[in-house]
Amino acid sequence: MSPPGAIPQRPYLLRAMHAWITDNGQTPHVVVDATVQGVEVPRQYVRDGRIVLNVSHNAVANLDIGNEMLRFDARFSGASYAIFVPLRAVLGIYAQETGRGMIFSDEEAAPAAPEDPPPDGGGGAPAGDSRRAKLKLVK
Repeated sequence: MSPPGAIPQRPYLLRAMHAWITDNGQTPHVVVDATVQGVEVPRQYVRDGRIVLNVSHNAVANLDIGNEMLRFDARFSGASYAIFVPLRAVLGIYAQETGRGMIFSDEEAAPAAPEDPPPDGGGGAPAGDSRRAKLKLVK
């Protein structure tokens, strides 16, 4: 879990990967868990609880990759659909031509909680560690 009030990474990574795939002249596709509450996709195209959506600018209209949702208008077999996907349902994004992309983990895992501070009360790097912050008195 992300710290309270933290902005999730997923929307930024999704937008960045979409831009990278598009800038390389390839076709971005997203894999969506269609069983997640709030997903609005044409159910007849869902297989094994998942749907793969072409999100290239040529295939969709009004593409919006927000911080909490992905939405756009698309046509499936000639019928228009308004697609709405909460970002927690996006499992990954990849280029159709190469398969290169990114799979998202279950929401950003929280970093491991720090262990109890050492008995000397310091929480920083061990003595002699070159990464340790150095302070200098300025008069």
